[in-house]
Amino acid sequence: MILEATPPLFSPDEFRARQSRAVRALKDAGLDAVLLFAPESMYWLTGYDTFGFAMFQAMVLDADGRVDLLTRLPDLRQAQNTSVIPHAQIHVWREHQGANPALDLAELLAALGLAGKRIGWETRTAGLTHANGLAIAAVLPDLIEASDLIATVRRVKSDSEIQMIRNAAAMSDAALDAALDATAPGAFEGDIHAAMQAAILSMGGEPAGNETVIGSGANALLCRSFAGRRRLAERDQLTLEWSGSAARYHAAAMRTIVIGPPSQQHRAMHAACEEALEACEAAIQPGRPMAEVYDAHAKVFDARGFGHARLQACGYGMGIAYNPIWVEFPMFYEANPVLIEENQAFFLHMILMDSAAGLAMTLGHTLVVGSGGATRLSRYSTDLLAV
Repeated sequence: MILEATPPLFSPDEFRARQSRAVRALKDAGLDAVLLFAPESMYWLTGYDTFGFAMFQAMVLDADGRVDLLTRLPDLRQAQNTSVIPHAQIHVWREHQGANPALDLAELLAALGLAGKRIGWETRTAGLTHANGLAIAAVLPDLIEASDLIATVRRVKSDSEIQMIRNAAAMSDAALDAALDATAPGAFEGDIHAAMQAAILSMGGEPAGNETVIGSGANALLCRSFAGRRRLAERDQLTLEWSGSAARYHAAAMRTIVIGPPSQQHRAMHAACEEALEACEAAIQPGRPMAEVYDAHAKVFDARGFGHARLQACGYGMGIAYNPIWVEFPMFYEANPVLIEENQAFFLHMILMDSAAGLAMTLGHTLVVGSGGATRLSRYSTDLLAV
């Protein structure tokens, strides 16, 4: 019995619209083609979905809108089953001792009539290792930096993309439901983490673009995942940063849960986070620079005496993401001139890590930008969470 492949998660019209926008950006940049290495670019443009970006692969988009993929044999059927790339335009480079797929890429470009043309390439991505980049540059020395080409086009989301981010936000809320149910004195962090992941996966989500951050006690002050788990004490603090992932679209969230009666300092830190979050949301307006959002966050924390405990960024874009991170650049940081646009999605995170006091407090969620400003996607209030 032959089973049918799962159909693409977006309509053919959606992909045609994306490819049209990408070709317009390509022409505006004065390029004849662009080499895509970022898995997010490949997925956005065609639906091609794989972790095979850890190896050598490249997608070619030319100014006529033709898309070709050069990949390894294990990803042949991956491309056939998940993408809208015509099967005849999926090419496999042969693996053997001494193979140099950069040469295969050059041969493909020549066959497509692109030899000697103005060709851009994405270099700022986990989908292109330094070694592979050097090999390509040796064979194709005149490539033009174009890492922002597709990334910039992807910032403004279609209605279908916004719906996926809303779906991811619902998964994030379900994960917080599960975390709160599992959190209590003596609870094991591994069980809390497992409950959160089960909630997301049972709703049809995928593992997120980076690992869930989970840490308690002194490790509640960490903003990265790490190996090792502990049990919660009678009085404790638990920092969580996680995201639902619907069709590779993310909606991250961040909270610090207090175990036992919250101290006055924890309450003060939470109040500052809540005020800073509201100030940032008010600053998110189409046509305004991202720097103003960061400034709003810093102003509140500094005025409340927490300047020593805040970070140097307070959020970033949300969208398609693959390992190792779910960040869609750029971030909200000091003096960032990038203008906010309608139909973008952002994750705002208010983070206070007071090393001297040994206390953490975080508050964050995902929102979308409309003509009148930001709309929260989470059903959770911003109240202090304590169990």
